Amino acid sequence: MVKRVKRAEVFFTEAIIPIVETHRAARQSKIDLNRLNLTLNQRTVELAATNRQLQRGIVRRKVRGSRPQEKRQHYAKLLKDSLQLQEGLRQLTHQVLAAQEDERKKISLELQDEIAQTLLGINVRLLTLKQEARSNTQGLKHEIAGTQQLVAKSAKSMRQVARGFGNL
Repeated sequence: MVKRVKRAEVFFTEAIIPIVETHRAARQSKIDLNRLNLTLNQRTVELAATNRQLQRGIVRRKVRGSRPQEKRQHYAKLLKDSLQLQEGLRQLTHQVLAAQEDERKKISLELQDEIAQTLLGINVRLLTLKQEARSNTQGLKHEIAGTQQLVAKSAKSMRQVARGFGNL
């Protein structure tokens, strides 16, 4: 009986290691994603500051009363610059969102694969114990069957969670 407990401890220890590693990778991905969001926010602030400077420049030139043709050309250039900056910001935002979505899908699939493999391993071990329990008491068989149901329920639940996380 002690050997079985030791084997079970070793099995579960080996089964949890991939899950812990996946969790670490997910944490690092979250840190990277936060860094990207911080960069995006900084660029948004910079764009807003540039737009304010452009608007102040427009007001100054209006006050000076420069020639109409020069005003039109200058405003056209300012407008073009502003539109280019906005387009760059749109592209950067799109890239960040696409990267976030890809990372979410990747993490979701990794979680689903790792947990499903672990639960399958547990289920296989429980089947082995169930076969060994044929010579033992009925209570052991009942406990193993209940554990198998719990494993199946857990696997179903984790697939649902992973699918829900992948759709974020």
